[in-house]
Amino acid sequence: MTPLGPVVAVMVSVAVDGPYSYRVPEGMEVVRGSIVVVPLGPRPTLGVVWGEPDSTFAHNRLKDIAEVFGVPPISDELLKTVDWVARYTLAQPGMVLRAVLRSREALDPPRPIIAYRLAGPPPERMTAARARVLAFMEDDPMPWARSALVGATGVSPAVVDGLVKAGALEAVQTPPPPPVLPPDPDFAPATLSDGQQQAIDTIRAHDTGGFSVALLDGVTGSGKTEVFFESVADALRAGRQVAIILPEIALTHTFLDRFEKRFGQRAAEWHSEMTPVQRARVWRGVLTGEVRAVIGARSALFLPFRELGLLVLDEEHDGAFKQADRVNYHGRDMAVVRASLAGARVILSSATPAVESRNNAQTGRYAHVRLESRFADAALPDITAIDMRAEGPEKGQWIAPRLSRAVFDALDRGEQALLFLNRRGYAPLTLCRACGHQYQCPDCSTWLVEHRFRGVLMCHHCGHEERAPEVCGSCGATDSLVAVGPGIERLAEEVAERFPGARPVVLSSDMGSMRQIRDRFAEIARGEYDIIIGTQLVAKGHHFEKLSLVGVIDADLGLAHGDPRAAEKTFQILTQVTGRAGRESRSGKAFLQTYHPEHAVMKTMVSGDREGFYAHELGVRKQGGLPPFGRLAALIISGADHEQTMGLARALMAAAPLADAVRRFGPADAPVAMVRGRHRVRILVQSPKDFDLSGYVRFWLETGPAVKGNLRIQVDIDPMSFY
Repeated sequence: MTPLGPVVAVMVSVAVDGPYSYRVPEGMEVVRGSIVVVPLGPRPTLGVVWGEPDSTFAHNRLKDIAEVFGVPPISDELLKTVDWVARYTLAQPGMVLRAVLRSREALDPPRPIIAYRLAGPPPERMTAARARVLAFMEDDPMPWARSALVGATGVSPAVVDGLVKAGALEAVQTPPPPPVLPPDPDFAPATLSDGQQQAIDTIRAHDTGGFSVALLDGVTGSGKTEVFFESVADALRAGRQVAIILPEIALTHTFLDRFEKRFGQRAAEWHSEMTPVQRARVWRGVLTGEVRAVIGARSALFLPFRELGLLVLDEEHDGAFKQADRVNYHGRDMAVVRASLAGARVILSSATPAVESRNNAQTGRYAHVRLESRFADAALPDITAIDMRAEGPEKGQWIAPRLSRAVFDALDRGEQALLFLNRRGYAPLTLCRACGHQYQCPDCSTWLVEHRFRGVLMCHHCGHEERAPEVCGSCGATDSLVAVGPGIERLAEEVAERFPGARPVVLSSDMGSMRQIRDRFAEIARGEYDIIIGTQLVAKGHHFEKLSLVGVIDADLGLAHGDPRAAEKTFQILTQVTGRAGRESRSGKAFLQTYHPEHAVMKTMVSGDREGFYAHELGVRKQGGLPPFGRLAALIISGADHEQTMGLARALMAAAPLADAVRRFGPADAPVAMVRGRHRVRILVQSPKDFDLSGYVRFWLETGPAVKGNLRIQVDIDPMSFY
């Protein structure tokens, strides 16, 4: 690349709207993508050279670049991806760049490892431990780190130190080992079924050597992972880097194990649970090309790949791929854009694809690759709806009699049952029977959820906690507080009473560290528990051989929030969780406890007519001009004072640019009208599919009323949540 200068544009990784101009000092060379340190106000700041400046400046007024790091430059396609994300989401490009420069430690040269090798004659004073170390070193004379040498020989560190002091060993500096070793695409290819082989053949047929997208649309248990692993192998053989993106950190460990079994080495992992040192090593390894494959969370899409060949999004429909903090991007859309700029392939894998992805596949924009049967001829579960109006449980209980009998039957056969309730805690509301007082979050317009295991009431929006009271905080009455509605802790209480001989386990995202949750999953897989009680954490990506029964305690839970995507989300979560049953040779059963068995989603689940569901949902969306046939944007105006917040929202609506194709709704208080002490007012904007909605909203905000004081406007293009 041609060096730039004497003045360059540098994008800094802070909340700025564009690059600033800096002077390149004499003797320094930078190119587009060079990572640098520049002075910004009183402090040095990380940045990336964006190119030539747009305007000319007097050089004597510009500040110099302070430092350029000795690492390869960020690829042009990633810089263009940053620009696209900022332009599409209306985020500040500096904040998008911050997601790329996540590891400052990775930019410094890696520290060498102190290792030990044979250096001189044996010491005069010889012990059995010293002899063991020397014999080991003679057999393997390569330098060994002290910890590795201690582990291999079973001696104490003091023995090694003594041999160094005696002159028998010497310390040398060696380069640090790579974060992971390169995976072998030919290590252990899977034996594919006819359907899986047809699927990978179809994916390969659509591979033109450049950008392409395939939707891998297969029922639960059909072996989609084995199929896209073969695409991973193809990319590795072609000398390209690969990333597999998962919606849940809890799934990472299982995927790493499966990856190692197929490719002989573990992929690098990338998620928020890693230490800074681990993240630095992986980030630098990706940039230098030393790391060839990564398995990680949504943020892995911003890793500095320079030879990107394949992006896989597993469970591509999952709402966790939507970032909802500062930069509101969707991981699926960003993956497609980044791959298009890098000339890479994308595989979107799901048993319940997003309606938008299905539409893109049906219209030919994506290759549509189907897996319509389970692997090894396993049958899909038989799904039954339990009408709670006619077959509900007794008052104060939550498991219907028919589901209870099915659990007993599964236990008698030595099989496992999963009871699913997508609600954390013990109960969603605590109420005083004496005065009617409801415990609400002091900073949000939501109820406090009781977590009885921990003895607290907690807000699931802001994290506020308070000790569970013994007397009513409003009227002082004793023995008057009642829990209203079930959470998984309350369900676990009922399970312990109904099935006293069973071994239950409760799983949700707030019940331990990721390591503890992984341990629970491994114990379930080994058959150490009989009844699994869980939230959506257990609904995807897990394979339990003994699990034959799934009971959904409240199948209607997602249908009652006025969300345009409610039917789709409910269909997806119910399909995913019922798909855990009968994944081996055992026949699986699932029961949906519902007060609306006539609802289209419940009928679809019972009949198994997933194609009918997509046809119906696409028809409804088309009639209403909703995605994928139209576009939406949400503007959330927030502030400490409700009147001021609503006033800004009304002024913003009054200043909306005229456009015949655009419909604006609101302003109105958001369904969750206060979060963290800030009032929330929503405006929803709808436009045709081919309308530049991002550009329209940007112009609207630029020409609209000034945002003053503590008022804020947050823009969400293509919103997935409507709370």
